[in-house]
Amino acid sequence: MLLGYDLGSSSIKVSMMDSHTGEVVATATYPKQEMEMISKRKGWAEQKPETWWNNIKSATKELMLKTRIPKERIKAIGISYQMHGLVLVDKDQNVLRPAIIWCDSRAVEIGKKAFHDLGGEYCLTNYLNSPGNFTASKLKWVKDHEPELFEQVYKAMLPGDFIAMKMTGEINTTISGLSEGIFWDFKSKSIAEKLLKYYGIDKNLLPDVVDTFSVHGQLSVSAANELGLAAGTKVAYRAGDQPNNAFSLNVLNAGEIAATAGTSGVVYGIIETPEYDPLSRVNTFVHVNHSKKAERYGVLLCVNGTGILNSWMRKNIMDEISYEEMNEIAMHAPIGADNLSFVPFGNGAERIMENNDIGARLCGLNFNRHNQSHILRAGQEGIVFALNYGFNIMKEMGMELNTIRAGHANMFLSPLFQEAFANITSATVELYNTDGAQGAARGAGIGVGLYSNYSEAFKGLKSIKTIEPSPPLFGAYEDAYELWLKNLNF
Repeated sequence: MLLGYDLGSSSIKVSMMDSHTGEVVATATYPKQEMEMISKRKGWAEQKPETWWNNIKSATKELMLKTRIPKERIKAIGISYQMHGLVLVDKDQNVLRPAIIWCDSRAVEIGKKAFHDLGGEYCLTNYLNSPGNFTASKLKWVKDHEPELFEQVYKAMLPGDFIAMKMTGEINTTISGLSEGIFWDFKSKSIAEKLLKYYGIDKNLLPDVVDTFSVHGQLSVSAANELGLAAGTKVAYRAGDQPNNAFSLNVLNAGEIAATAGTSGVVYGIIETPEYDPLSRVNTFVHVNHSKKAERYGVLLCVNGTGILNSWMRKNIMDEISYEEMNEIAMHAPIGADNLSFVPFGNGAERIMENNDIGARLCGLNFNRHNQSHILRAGQEGIVFALNYGFNIMKEMGMELNTIRAGHANMFLSPLFQEAFANITSATVELYNTDGAQGAARGAGIGVGLYSNYSEAFKGLKSIKTIEPSPPLFGAYEDAYELWLKNLNF
């Protein structure tokens, strides 16, 4: 048996997978309601790492009670985690402050200044990105604004590094993880020392590097007791949620593309050479299966305001009815929602908007024509249109978007979202029976040596639905998209 954990910003999901069949035995999610985000100021977003750990313990205990499978049968653990966050610990591995998570935009100006001072060409050719609002810039913010706390920092970690530390007592990271934090120099293939020196940050604050698919440590006695698992169980895989989502869909080679639409919406495509967007609106990182012999990079398009918009509408407009009911109501409105447009950028600075925080807007609302169905449809279409805006940037980099794989989860459960996505992008959408927790479990199987190659790890992965573009709908969706672009006002 294999365990896979998916640490999101909304909840923790854990899946148990049979390594022989690739079938999921059981899953558990905790908390049942979405985790709180702390936002003390506009553009800030924090969560307590201790809360993540407590939720992992609760989810694990629920899973083990469901299955009644002896803990000794679990051979390895994999971890997927929300990207770009910053967790700081002291030498005793105590958390020093709440984690600054992915959608926090406080470090935007720090990153912009670094990009200017170090030189745009240098940053793009060496880091493939602007330092922007990534983890390195967030660490610099702490140095500047919380100097006494910064003096206590022993290690700066990504969220997945923290979870692995809690499980094993070992502090390490991966090259893929370093690249997502803009701690990696793609030219020198080493730590981004020039950026760290510019920020005045000692490179020793970064964890040691281990391979993505390898034994990162063993479950300590104390962690095993807290989780209800066996001490010595190997933690053998770790990846950011979007590279891991791509891995979970067997997206490993150039030209293959994965998508997800959870709290944020992401399209992630694989290339073999380190390319970049001149405006850093989409971002290139090291993919999970990258090696010296077979280089693999992931180009990531992210829209922060995705599922969180749907969640906001559910809480504030729909009196918390089910998402299924919301999807049914939305289908009553026509394509284009009768000229109603929803700009979904209400979850902090957006990279595709050049790290500007332009906010969310509902445009064209008419009290005599529009009702809940129009607003719900405009919300889902607005998310799709925002993703399509990013698609066009990826196309400028030479990527082909013909077939896109996604898990049958989150907003891809909505028939309206599926239809709008396929028809505005003109891409075939393949939906699979997988998610991030399953991907982490498969990765752990590779890392611990249960699978001799990637193909073996994807036993049990099945395509459950294919959505083809429908040319008769192209015109209506294109008209709605053009109106959305006019209302973007960026």
